[in-house]
Amino acid sequence: MRYTRIALYDITSGTYEEAVSQAKTGLVPVFQSSPGFLSMGVAKIDKAAFVSLSKWETRAQADTATTKAADWVKANGHGHFTLRENYVGDLTIDSNRQEPLVTA
Repeated sequence: MRYTRIALYDITSGTYEEAVSQAKTGLVPVFQSSPGFLSMGVAKIDKAAFVSLSKWETRAQADTATTKAADWVKANGHGHFTLRENYVGDLTIDSNRQEPLVTA
């Protein structure tokens, strides 16, 4: 089974584009060098919020990503964005996966 990390962020100053630029050059490489990383995406929710979605091989790896992301935001967010909520869960449907997922 694969896992997803979903994190909702509030933009506290600056723009969505600035936040995405920071994440693309900073957080994405952190995730890419992490064991079990499969993919990451970011979506604008509204002018003051965005969501980050990442896929991981194991729950432990997704949980570790939560810690890594929090540390990265604390060191690099510079008050531009803050974490509102974070979720980690079983990824039951994944249309990009080649073989069917097995559920309990």
